[in-house]
Amino acid sequence: MSALKIKKGSTSHSAYNLRPTFSDEPETHTLAVLVDNEPGVLARVIGLFAGRGYNIESLTVAEVDHTGHMSRITVVTTGTPQVIEQIKAQLGRIVSVHAVHDLTVEGASVERELALFKVAGAGEKRVEALRLADIFRANAVDSTLESFIFELTGAPEKIDAFADLMRPLGLIEVARTGVAALSRGAE
Repeated sequence: MSALKIKKGSTSHSAYNLRPTFSDEPETHTLAVLVDNEPGVLARVIGLFAGRGYNIESLTVAEVDHTGHMSRITVVTTGTPQVIEQIKAQLGRIVSVHAVHDLTVEGASVERELALFKVAGAGEKRVEALRLADIFRANAVDSTLESFIFELTGAPEKIDAFADLMRPLGLIEVARTGVAALSRGAE
């Protein structure tokens, strides 16, 4: 006779229900991937996303350790929790990948992005664009009689909000760097 007694009809204590339950709702995650700084590594990482139909919302890559020849790839992607777990596991299997950190679930992190906005306008629209730029602490880095180029740094939501407000004022073009992120704290 078994020492473990389970009520009839109860599945909450079944050994078959030990897998975590995932939702089907898409989530946005920021992944920090530490890789060897060598030719082809970025192509392999991007190939993983493209080959499986995963979307990349933001991508930044830069060397972070010159002597150790290491680069950091920061990827913002969206998917169900199962898809995010698959992405992390598959990234971890790439030979040139040293670490994969999901900054979204590992605790508090700081995310920033740089964007340039070209806004054309005259009269009241020009004045309003300057007023909004001041509120958002955007810098006018170029000015002609017909247009401005504003530089703005902040969280992606701040960048999006500024773009939404500039559209009716004559937003012509936007260039964004993509998200750079670090986890908070001493580790």
